[in-house]
Amino acid sequence: MKNWLKKNRQEILRWGGTILAVILIIALINDEGWDELLVVAQRIPAWRLGLAFGLIMLSRFSITGRWLVLLRSAGIPIRIRDTTSLTFTGLFASNFLPTTIGGDVVRLAGAMQMGYDRAVCLASIAADRLIGMAGMSMAAPLGIWQLFQAPVAFSAFLGGVWQRGLDFIRSTLQSFSLWFKKPLSLLGALGFTWGHMLCTFAAIQVIIDGSSTHEHMDLWMIAGLWSLSYFVTLVPISINGYGVQELSLTLLFSHVGGISEPISLMAAVLFRLLTIVASLPGAYFLPGVMAQMAAKDEDDAE
Repeated sequence: MKNWLKKNRQEILRWGGTILAVILIIALINDEGWDELLVVAQRIPAWRLGLAFGLIMLSRFSITGRWLVLLRSAGIPIRIRDTTSLTFTGLFASNFLPTTIGGDVVRLAGAMQMGYDRAVCLASIAADRLIGMAGMSMAAPLGIWQLFQAPVAFSAFLGGVWQRGLDFIRSTLQSFSLWFKKPLSLLGALGFTWGHMLCTFAAIQVIIDGSSTHEHMDLWMIAGLWSLSYFVTLVPISINGYGVQELSLTLLFSHVGGISEPISLMAAVLFRLLTIVASLPGAYFLPGVMAQMAAKDEDDAE
């Protein structure tokens, strides 16, 4: 029993954190009142939800472009169509298969299935994540400045975010070695990251503005607070950040951004739902990738 607990403690922690976060969200909804949240949701015009979803889809294509730039600059002649299918398959796996497989593993397996070099593809995925974090780091000072205007209770939160960012940079900086001599490729990948970020922040703003006629958050404020929530979800205490992202966004938007709690919670939950829907195209490509991974496991076993 002890050996099992030791071997699976990370998985247990993720499940425990996810369940706890979901319980806290339900408690928060009960405290606010389901009827009040329903009123907030019904207040959002359909065209705003459509616009928010469109922005989220654009952000997914920006993520695809970022990885495509890294792969091609590393000598991988992958097609745009293949990069898109692998990216959406990874997004789908992260949302719907969090206990057995991660999106990055799916992307790597799919790229190997297409015959591309494993080491280069693995390095590109690590660099892809790091560039995404670098982009968010550029928006983090906006959030940090807002936290300094908030109560002292956020000081521990700020310290955790900062430390997590430093640890992530130290552990993955070596992944950049392949691209250090290709600065234009790094800038191109970073440009796609900025596009992804802009679409994400704009989608949140569209949802918030549609939820109320008198509450509003500036885009720069959403960018800063979202970036802080992003770093919180990097801490491996929940599955794919479920619950943790929604709680942190609700807390930051309501206590730092000045938006009421019902609207903050509704915006966080709706954004999660829209991103899950945006990942559904990956379901079409997933069976082939999973079959390849199963075949590879059988070959390794033999």
